This record gives sequence, structure tokens and C-alpha cells, in this order.
Amino acid sequence: MPTPTSRRRVISLPLDGEGFCLRGLSPGRLRFEVEYGLERGTSANAFFFPGPSPLLVHPPGASFAEPFLAALAQHCDSSTPLRVVVSHVNPNRVALLRRLAASHPQLSLVATNAGRRLLQELWETGTSGQAEQAAPHSPLPAIDVVRSERRLPLGSGSCRLLPLPTPRWPDGLVCFDEATGLLMSGKFFAAHVCSEALGESTRQQLDEDRRYYYDCLMAPMASQVETAVDRLEELPIRAIAPGHGPAILESWRSLISDYRRWGEGPARSSLTVALLFASAYGNTAAIANGLAQGVAKAGVRINSVNCEFCSAEELLTAIQRSDALLIGSPTLGGHAPTQIVSALGTLLAEGDRNKPVGVFGSFGWSGEAIDLLAGKLRDGGFRFAFEPIRVRFSPDAATIKTCEEIGTDLAQDLKQQQRKEKRAAGGLSGSRSNPAVLALGRVTGSICILTSRKGSGEAALSGAMVASWVSQASFNPPGLSVAVARDRAVEQLLHVGDRFALNILASGREAGPMKHFLQPFPPGADRFAGMACSASPAGQPLINDALAWLEVQVEQRMECGDHWIIYGTVQQGGLLDEQGLTAVRQRHSGASY
Repeated sequence: MPTPTSRRRVISLPLDGEGFCLRGLSPGRLRFEVEYGLERGTSANAFFFPGPSPLLVHPPGASFAEPFLAALAQHCDSSTPLRVVVSHVNPNRVALLRRLAASHPQLSLVATNAGRRLLQELWETGTSGQAEQAAPHSPLPAIDVVRSERRLPLGSGSCRLLPLPTPRWPDGLVCFDEATGLLMSGKFFAAHVCSEALGESTRQQLDEDRRYYYDCLMAPMASQVETAVDRLEELPIRAIAPGHGPAILESWRSLISDYRRWGEGPARSSLTVALLFASAYGNTAAIANGLAQGVAKAGVRINSVNCEFCSAEELLTAIQRSDALLIGSPTLGGHAPTQIVSALGTLLAEGDRNKPVGVFGSFGWSGEAIDLLAGKLRDGGFRFAFEPIRVRFSPDAATIKTCEEIGTDLAQDLKQQQRKEKRAAGGLSGSRSNPAVLALGRVTGSICILTSRKGSGEAALSGAMVASWVSQASFNPPGLSVAVARDRAVEQLLHVGDRFALNILASGREAGPMKHFLQPFPPGADRFAGMACSASPAGQPLINDALAWLEVQVEQRMECGDHWIIYGTVQQGGLLDEQGLTAVRQRHSGASY
């Protein structure tokens, strides 16, 4: 049976002009992170341009090393001086660059100043955080540092390099081919899809994938992403080739508009959560991203600050303008990085003790940095929003889901407190007395428990919610629609291709299941503990005391204000009580459930 590594390969796709896209294909995930949750594989796009000064843009990581180096050798002789534009430096990419340096003695690198720092730190320490004496490798090649927009020779023309830093990727660097109008956008506009086609066939083909990617990686830093998009839109773009997934050859304008629209919700919020972190190998950043994603889902603005690359003024402003503050750190050699210690000092001096804080971090052995942060803040009189999050090594799927739920709970608490303050100040909500809203409340729906389970064994993720906005939507095939609030934890398990069960409750017996699933669950809690359940043929949880059940496969999703409308086709179902009647939800107002 082939291993996931053996199934990876690299193909060469010609671009307009003189270049090639060297695309690494992986039908399975390289490692489990939330961004791969749609389980459609991934691709890693690098770009090679021959000529007097050959240029390689955005090389992949070591996961694709063997097939990538073989593919590159078909286009570039090892004796030729090769320039490599490096963005998003991490241990995996540094491992490939080491091998490239060994085979290309005249290699030189092009990176931002932040990229140069990361390259210097990781070249000797590799993936372990310790100097790798047992595995000698070539010296770090010369680095051409890009501090502001500039041009480089590209084939017979030139390209423009634009530094676009974000908190998650402070070393971001995109490349624009002026002759063809191709933007090699790196992390921006990407999607994790394993596809051999250079470009997407239709704009709608990857709508969900690009939105899912945005929600996972871009939404937690929406304000910085919008600034970057503003800069990119000034370029005379004709096509966009991101670091992952097919190129956008025709509809790039609408995708840019989508990026703006997707970030509008939290941007309108009057509440802000500041997220301060440092991350040596990406693990603490993954925790931070999960927290931020949960906050953003609830419609609260996130201000992400990478303490390793921010100014003292930026840090102070973030602390003073936040309604809650989260701070995270790795533990390196038993200590927190110097930048985190400095940020902690600023927080202790300038932070508001009336605003909630949270601490998180990853570690290899003992986690002293997390203890330092928690102890100093507790001694300083700060109020904790949640217990410190401690993750050994890399967070798994369940941990990231728990982090997201913690972030959502924090955002909902902030919004609730804001509503209380408005009521105390004499504010009124006119919507509840609006005749149209009162009339809307007379629309009734059956009371159901939506349940979902994805994966198997210890890696399985599950969720549930009370659903009353449910309606049959089609006869052939039999289908239904259900509205799911954007901040529901179960929403991430309801993407196209996923399955869920709709447990229709019986009139007179609905109180027990409703009470159970309406209670507030701690983040990461098992929603089904204490509830008598069985399983559908596809493994979805069924409530034993329900009137009937339906197993549904998600076919489409549509964003509608503060909800997602999920349309699915019924795969199987059954009556558990042929004599019972359906429980129905009666409301007085359309302003709430």
C-alpha cells in the first residue's frame, strides 16, 4: 500500500510567457490542520522562469523534496546561478532550501528582512529547535533583502516584488510578472485542492474551498489582509496564481471583492480582541489562529500582533484599544522569547484590569513560558477569561476545535456585556416591537436536534445544536434546508460532502433533549454525554427519544447575514414513533429564536 509521501508528485505546467508552474500534488493532507478540513488534498505551487538569470519563486517544503528537485532539474542545470524568492519561511521549507543549496552551489535567496531573520534562525536549528550537529549541510546562501517594493530581472522582462507582511506570515513576499500580468500571490487567494489543471474551470468551482481557506487563515487577521488586498488591487493584474490550488485566470476581480466582503462583519464590530503571540515553529501560531477564528466567527474584530516583528507603538496601541487580550508563547529552552517577556511587561504596565485576558502556548517538555505569563498576570490582578491553554508540541484537530470554541465563547461574553451596558444606559431595541418582526415570529418550524460526527476513533469531531429553522426544500431528490448560525461550533462540520443527522423531536417529549442541548457546554465538551444515542448507517448520532430521523448529505451552502443556509439531500431515514406528532416551535418575535 503506498504511503502518503509516495503519492506526492510534481507536474510542470507552462505559463503564459516564459515560465512554468511546478505544482506539487498531494491527494492527502500533509499534516492535520484546520485549513485542510475539507479533505480535498492540497497542492503547492512554485514558479520557475528560465533566462540569463533564472528565478524560482515560492519553492515548496521538504514534503515535496524528491519530486520537486527532479522536476526542477529538467528546467535548470545545477551549475547555473539560481535566485530563489522565499516567502513564508518555516522549518519544512528551510529543509528543502538546504538540499537546493547542496545541489546548486551558486544559489542565492531573495527575502524580506523578517524572512532573512527566520532563515538565519532556522538554517542551523532545523525542525528540532536545537543545532543539528549530526547532519552537516551547506552554509546559508547569500540573501538579497527586499525592504520595499522593487524590481528583479525575469526572463526577458522584469518582475515586481512586494513585501506584504501579516501577523501569521510576517515575511510575506509576492511576485508580479509585469510582462504577463501574473500575480504569484503566495498565501493570498489560495485553496487546498489537489488539481492538475492550471486554472479553475469556473468561478463557482472552488467557491467553498476559497471561502473555507479564508475563514481558517485570513479572517483572524482581516484588517491586515484588507490592507494587503488594497495594495495588490493597484497592480495591472490579468491572472492570479496562489501558493495552493488552481490559478484564477478569469474571475480574480470577484475574488478580490469576496475577500473584502468576507472581512466586513468583524470590521463593523465595536469590540476588539487583541491577540499577542510569538511562534518559533508554527505551533503557537496554530493555537492563536484557532482562538482568533472563533472570535471572528462571532462577529468580533481581532487585532493580531506578532510580537517578534511589531513595534513598541503597535503593541501599546493594541493593548490600550482592546476589550479583551490574549497572549501566547512557545517555551524555548525553558524560557519565553524575549519579545514575549517585553510584551508581558507592557501589558502589566498599561493593561486594564477590568478587561479579560487569556494565556496560551505550546511546549516540548515543561511549558515554563505559559506558567510565567499566567502567574504574572494573576499576580497583577487581571481577570482570566479561561484557564491557560497548554499544548504539547503541535495541536491536533480536537484541540484546535476547542480553541475555536473558547474564542467564540469569549466573543459572545463580550457582546452580552456590551448589551447589558446599553440597556443600563437606557438603550432600547426597536426591532422587537416592529410589526414585520412580530409577524416573522409567527413562521413556525419543527423542533429538531442536528447532530454531526466526522472522522473516526480519537480523531473524530462531533457536534450538535437545537434547530428550528428547518424546511423541506426539494422533492426530487428529497432535500431540506436548515439555518445554522455562523458562530455555532457544529458549523465547521457542515461543509459540502459532509453528513449530518436531523433528529425530529416528538411533541410532549421535546423538553428533555432541548434542555440537554441548549445548556452551555464548556469548550471541547462531549455534547452527547448522558444522552441515550445510537448511530445512523453512516455513523451520525441519533437521539433515541426522537420522533424520526433523517441522514442528510450537504450539497450546497449559502451565506445569509448571520447564518449559513445548509441544503442537503436525504440519504436515509426512519420513524421511531409512528403515533407521535412533531414538536413545533412557537415564537412571539422574529428577533430571536
